[in-house]
Amino acid sequence: IPAQRLAEEKERLRPPKVQPDELALRIPIDVGRQLFVDDFLIERTTLKRNFHKTTFHPANPVLRPDKPWEQKNHPAKTAGKAAAMVFSGGVFFDPEDSLFKVWYMSGYGLDRALAVSRNGVHWEKPLRDVVPGTNVVSPGLCDTAVFWLDLETKDRGQRFKMWREDEGKSGMGLYYSADGVHWGKEVARTGRTPSPSTVFWNPFRKVWVYSVRFSDSAIGRYRRYWETRDAAADIDWDHFARPEIGPGGKGPRRIPLWVCADEKDPPYPGTNARSEIYNLDAVGYESVMLGLFSMLRGRLDGRPKIKEIVAGFSRDGFHWHRPLREPIIGVDPDDDKAWNAGNMQSAGGCVLLVGDELYFYVSGRSGLPGEQVCTTGLAVLRRDGFASMDAEAAEGELTTRPVTFGGRYLFVNVDADAGELRAEVLDESGAVIPGFSRDRCVPVRVDRTLAEIRWKDDEDLSIVAGRVVRFRFILRHGRLYSFWVSPERSGASFGYVGAGGPGFPGSRDTVGEASYRAAASLKR
Repeated sequence: IPAQRLAEEKERLRPPKVQPDELALRIPIDVGRQLFVDDFLIERTTLKRNFHKTTFHPANPVLRPDKPWEQKNHPAKTAGKAAAMVFSGGVFFDPEDSLFKVWYMSGYGLDRALAVSRNGVHWEKPLRDVVPGTNVVSPGLCDTAVFWLDLETKDRGQRFKMWREDEGKSGMGLYYSADGVHWGKEVARTGRTPSPSTVFWNPFRKVWVYSVRFSDSAIGRYRRYWETRDAAADIDWDHFARPEIGPGGKGPRRIPLWVCADEKDPPYPGTNARSEIYNLDAVGYESVMLGLFSMLRGRLDGRPKIKEIVAGFSRDGFHWHRPLREPIIGVDPDDDKAWNAGNMQSAGGCVLLVGDELYFYVSGRSGLPGEQVCTTGLAVLRRDGFASMDAEAAEGELTTRPVTFGGRYLFVNVDADAGELRAEVLDESGAVIPGFSRDRCVPVRVDRTLAEIRWKDDEDLSIVAGRVVRFRFILRHGRLYSFWVSPERSGASFGYVGAGGPGFPGSRDTVGEASYRAAASLKR
């Protein structure tokens, strides 16, 4: 570009000058519980952030290949001999019949089957009419398939969606179903999708995101990105390729580079391998996008591939923050014959909300190549429990950035039964608003994932709703996981609930306490 034209273009694109106060960050917090996984909401604090890992449910593995049709393997694939595992697949809670549902690989590299559960721990495999005498709902040779329960669609025939890599075809075919059992004809096909590629819904931006695996000799396996408003529209990205000029001449433009591993991703102890991103599933959780990165971290003799799951967080679904590079769901370091000896991968939908807990369903494998048994396990974490802001015996504080809201009641997820939490509300200048000081705050001395904060004589926050305020939390001997302002006394956050859970009628938390009661009834 000629120098004069370039200078004119730079001047045209220069952002307009604004006064400093116009740049003040005012964060709306009406959608979801506000998590402390990063510093986005924090203006200043003396609390210490700690990240937390899941624990495995004692019933693991919760899904095993115990049916004759699950004891087979793809004739061209020699790694496994039996499978009942989510390999992306999908695990969701269906509010229409109050059932947990898992779509999983049935037989290694073979069919996809459907199992159901009342409590998310004990699973049944009802026989279906698709392949009589089995619970298979999508037969045929297949490496990767993704399932999604779409609670936002207005077309009942598209309530369930499946993307499937059909043997002998390039890309993934998209199929719709009204019941998750009977699937129609292919309605669209994606561009090339080396396995495992996956798909998820970004509810904040209302787009379907295709997480496409690519490989490079310099960085190993990594991800490229494609998004569409309509799940079936413009998903053949190979068709959209255009010539581009670069070293070596013209070549096809690939879909955008997205995420890859870097020097902060450690290899598994005992190996010198470079870490790679093997898979990325994601879902809307409360006020953020939660990403589950299946990281390939090396190989050890006598084990399947060492793949573990690392959490990431995003405010837009494209840019990821991965503060903790150690796995939140890991392989068993001591037992090479354990169900999770290696090759762990997340499920489509990622996480379910069950009362006070988050449920993560993951695949795991045991045994040597050719003899691997592939199962599905359950990992559990406190609700919102990815990160907490902690105080010891000495009192600490956390002040948020300026926020706005339309709700009336302040709630927290806090563990302070051995200490206490108080809160203040500050105006835009940082002064305490009369009536909302720490001295007038009723101290919170409980360990609860939903606890209301109140002030003496002031029933709620309605008099400051719509204003720009800050919250200051004062904590002693406890952990603060999240906060939110609800328009309802039930504590409903109106955030996104991942793959759902007991008591939630849709994709968002509109019920608050009622979801806890629903979960408790299932565990009795």
